[in-house]
Amino acid sequence: MVNGQWSIRTRDNDQAYMQIKIKDQAGGVVVLDKTPKRIISLVPSQTELLSDLGLDEAVVGITKFCVHPEEWFRSKTRVGGTKTVDIEKIKALRPDLIIANKEENVKEEVDELRDIAPVYVSDVNDLDGALSMIKDIGDLTGNAMQAEDIITSIRTSFEHLQAQLPNNNDQLSTAYLIWRDPYMVAGGDTFIGDMMRRCGLTNAFEHWERYPEVGVEELAQCDLILLSSEPYPFQEKHIDEFCTKYQISRIKLLLVDGEMFSWYGSRLRRAAGYFGELINKK
Repeated sequence: MVNGQWSIRTRDNDQAYMQIKIKDQAGGVVVLDKTPKRIISLVPSQTELLSDLGLDEAVVGITKFCVHPEEWFRSKTRVGGTKTVDIEKIKALRPDLIIANKEENVKEEVDELRDIAPVYVSDVNDLDGALSMIKDIGDLTGNAMQAEDIITSIRTSFEHLQAQLPNNNDQLSTAYLIWRDPYMVAGGDTFIGDMMRRCGLTNAFEHWERYPEVGVEELAQCDLILLSSEPYPFQEKHIDEFCTKYQISRIKLLLVDGEMFSWYGSRLRRAAGYFGELINKK
């Protein structure tokens, strides 16, 4: 099964109709007989992508964490959180396409949602996976050209980033903190891990899986610690905590925008430029 464009099919009565069949990133097959007009997104970064594809009228439901665009956050129906969706509310919205993610959403809930409407499940662990997802969403929603424009813009910006990387960046042993109490970091098999590599940074936990817990002793071996704005909202006081409570003063600590590192939709058009500025601060 390979992903494709809308094609003309015929029913038993020879009536022509449009159909697309796509294999999603979790191995499921999504079949649509018409361009979706009632879409629900359960993934914040992909909600923003749907907006940038011009699907304001088609999107009827989002999660309480879908904060971009702000106008949608204020006006669209919220169907719960990414881990606790309201199945009955989704059913009442009568969607003809639901957008989900393997890591951000709960498998049992996604399986239940398939009885309501076709569900596209993304599974994004690197930039190539993000670009593939953007293409799929563009194809599914009848916005292939707009999606290709976004993909081209992202590719160009990351090519420019690679060209400006200083030679000594790969010498910085770096930890990316996503949580506090306990401290948790991004491992090498995550989308954040791929973004770190594209910044030219060496992930101190490259060979650790997903989001492991780590101790202060392990963090103290790093040259650079990035403190993310999400999911845990690290602030300046947490930098002070490292310097005073743990007496870690030789390590460079930087607050970073978590959306730039972890949102794998159209926000990637801005991410490479942000990374370029960040590299100059390190």
